[in-house]
Amino acid sequence: MIEEKVFKNYPHKHLLGIEGLLPDSINYLINLSKKYANYLEDNNQKLDDLKNKTCINLFFENSTRTRTSFELAGKKLGADMLNISVGSSSIKKGETLIDTAMTLNAMQPDLIVVRHNDAGAVKLLSEKVNCGVINAGDGPHEHPTQALLDSLTILRRKKTISGLKVAICGDIMHSRVARSNIHLLNTLGAEVRVIGPATLIPKQIESMGVKVFYKMKEGLKDVDVIIMLRLQLERMSGSFVPSIREYFRYYGLNNEKLTYAQPDALVLHPGPMNRGVEIDSELADDLDRSAIFEQVQMGVAVRMACLKALVKDR
Repeated sequence: MIEEKVFKNYPHKHLLGIEGLLPDSINYLINLSKKYANYLEDNNQKLDDLKNKTCINLFFENSTRTRTSFELAGKKLGADMLNISVGSSSIKKGETLIDTAMTLNAMQPDLIVVRHNDAGAVKLLSEKVNCGVINAGDGPHEHPTQALLDSLTILRRKKTISGLKVAICGDIMHSRVARSNIHLLNTLGAEVRVIGPATLIPKQIESMGVKVFYKMKEGLKDVDVIIMLRLQLERMSGSFVPSIREYFRYYGLNNEKLTYAQPDALVLHPGPMNRGVEIDSELADDLDRSAIFEQVQMGVAVRMACLKALVKDR
């Protein structure tokens, strides 16, 4: 069992977003994630931290990466993991979200992990159940565990977040990852920039404490970390970019554009990547500059920490 006595407890019942969390809560989750990451590097044995606990994965949106990561995290901790396929459940037949919450609550799970295509849906469900709830992504709102694993990846490479210049590039408009990262990075003392075409930058985003740039050369100047975002064509109605080729020309990251940043700038991408759209394949596979595959590894450790922090003894 991983010892937690060196950390303060996570005081919240749920993890619905990064917005509003104090540095102590964020650092608690990151520090516990570090412990699990170190354990996983040296051990392949399951822990019994959540033995006899039941966690439900309830995904209204498909996401092989996130769902599998939570499932593996739970199993590594010794929990019983139940995956509910919305496509073949009563939810697909017209059952309301509240009915679903009440049904699941009657099963007395210890935790529910929810992904939904509507912002606020996870919060609504959390108000109808007795157990903890983790937001695995709700529409364009937030994706807190992705921001946590991004920060853990940055910390392992850069040793700190405070004082770093971080650029988040691409489809800011439709990205829940961008919003969670902006909240987290600002809270931990980074300087955050967003870069993208005007059509993909939300109005008044400066109110979130970021600097806005519309050209990569200006936005990437002297940055320490670059987080590239997937172009979310499935969420777009209308023409946000002239063409994929034009988008890559101006906003796709390659080695040439990378020279605008610090010589040791780190590149991240939450995945799945569209190679040749947001990022050049050669750069994506450069393990010295890109931490994209390390992000996937850190995802399991972070989700182990979140499951452990939110499953309370009852």
